Amino acid sequence: MSETNKIGVIRDINGPIVTIELPGARSGEQVKIGELGLYGEILSLNGARAVVQTYESTDGVRPGEPVVGLGWPLSVELGPGLMGGIFDGVQRPLTKLALQSGDYIRRGLSVPALDRTKLWAFEPNAELEPGAKVGPGTVLGRVQETLTIEHRILAPPGVEGELEEIAPAGEYDIESNIARVRDHRGVSHRLSLYQRWPVRKPRPYLKRDDGVSPLITGQRVIDTFFPQLKGGKGAVPGPFGAGKTVVQQQVARWSNADIVIYVGCGERGNELVDVLETFPELDDPYSGRKLMERTLLVANTSNMPVVAREASVYVGITMAEYYRDMGYDVVMLADSTSRWAEALREVSGRLGQMPVEEGYPAYLASRLAAVYERAGRVETFGAGSGSVTLIGAVSPPGGDFSEPVTSHTKDIIETFWALSKELADARHYPSIDWVTSFSGHVKTAAEWWHKEIDPDWEKRRGAALALLARDAELSRIVNLVGPEALSDAQRWELEGASLIKEGVLQQSALDEIDTFCSPAKQYALLDLAITIYKRGEALVKLGVPVTELQRLPLLAKMRRIKSMYSSEQLEQIQAFRQEVDQAMEAIRIEYAKQEEVV
Repeated sequence: MSETNKIGVIRDINGPIVTIELPGARSGEQVKIGELGLYGEILSLNGARAVVQTYESTDGVRPGEPVVGLGWPLSVELGPGLMGGIFDGVQRPLTKLALQSGDYIRRGLSVPALDRTKLWAFEPNAELEPGAKVGPGTVLGRVQETLTIEHRILAPPGVEGELEEIAPAGEYDIESNIARVRDHRGVSHRLSLYQRWPVRKPRPYLKRDDGVSPLITGQRVIDTFFPQLKGGKGAVPGPFGAGKTVVQQQVARWSNADIVIYVGCGERGNELVDVLETFPELDDPYSGRKLMERTLLVANTSNMPVVAREASVYVGITMAEYYRDMGYDVVMLADSTSRWAEALREVSGRLGQMPVEEGYPAYLASRLAAVYERAGRVETFGAGSGSVTLIGAVSPPGGDFSEPVTSHTKDIIETFWALSKELADARHYPSIDWVTSFSGHVKTAAEWWHKEIDPDWEKRRGAALALLARDAELSRIVNLVGPEALSDAQRWELEGASLIKEGVLQQSALDEIDTFCSPAKQYALLDLAITIYKRGEALVKLGVPVTELQRLPLLAKMRRIKSMYSSEQLEQIQAFRQEVDQAMEAIRIEYAKQEEVV
């Protein structure tokens, strides 16, 4: 798109908020500010006067400098070349910016998100011929974007009519015309390999659908205890140091989604550097190829412009919707929505808007809901079903879950993975608290687990959670009067809960074997822990002293077995199940003999 000839002037500057005079401006329109050409977005209009939020620092910019209206809202480029890319908060490719300006991004630098020179092998849809009806979402053809992802070239929303021509198979750059569609008014639309879309406007779909299968992350406390469906909305709240970033990175690395979009929104630079350095080296556990072939990163650290931080979440969710429209299951991780909300708070304060809870603007809850509601499983216009799963990290100050961002998020989402500082201090990772966490997807996930893994999954999960709840009660008694006040049955309950916590819930992201756990292995470990507890419970009822059971070597092995055998070594785990049965039966027989002698 070319720039319009709308020219204005800067009247006032207040940090990232600039007041301009620009005749003919429209709300939401992008503008270029000052002689540096800083990009901004119009927030409000009053006649020819407009208030603009800029995506870069306004240091050194002066009133009286020119303003240029661009004629379109904040938009992203959607087409081949996104996968494997690393972008800033307004979709500028960071690798290209680094080549032009070094380690520090020069203000006013503008680089297209997609490479205009690269040629892509386009294969037209064999079912389309001139005269065919084309509508939004019609698959015009395909481009192999990476060896993992096939990029489906879609007719953009708003284009509907008769296909006049379609390009033959061949190599094209993203601006080449690959199709022409004539609408009912006789207007001909030329379509290329890419399209633009305003980030604050959700992309349309045919209808919303219900999630049917769980997002498998390879993390036992998530998949087994608090499952997330593909197309669901989740949150990972926790205080500093509780492991939010590691949880999100584990989900990004190991989830069974087709595409992963990781948005680093206002977090510390060293955390994002770790993502940027490690992800390109990781192998995809499902395809065996590099993980970056199905991953896209948006990096906007805490030292980068605050307004671009606010835009980064919209940029990420728009790209997620684009791949959803191709029929893919997409996971978007936002780290963190608290930093995004802080950007809203700073901008609203400079605008002079009335603050409410803890200084946040009154529209915080509605903005959060609007972002999360863009997640979901949908029926697309032309590519079947697709989904966007949105998981946001929340960083409540001091770990206070009653603060506005966490409390509003909790009202919106369906899966809540609450991180505990106490568990983190005890080196129990992932530090997801089984008492305060919840999932609204258990019944639907159970259908998948019963069909694919074992019909007793829900029973075993319920038994484990009941034992953990009992452990919380008994632990309070122990803290008050000591373990001597407990009966043998109660002490065995504590032991059983300990087996679940240490043998199932604990999982090291740094352990080569245990970093990922398949659903089959997850169930095998859970079943083992419950079986040991049930067999021991029966022996305690017979009168076997709990101390005799606690001396069994199999308890220590149960705590280690998760790191001894990989997900492909289920036979060894089943063999241990036989060891358990034999050891428990031997104790029962020995005790029965002693009773006969007595």
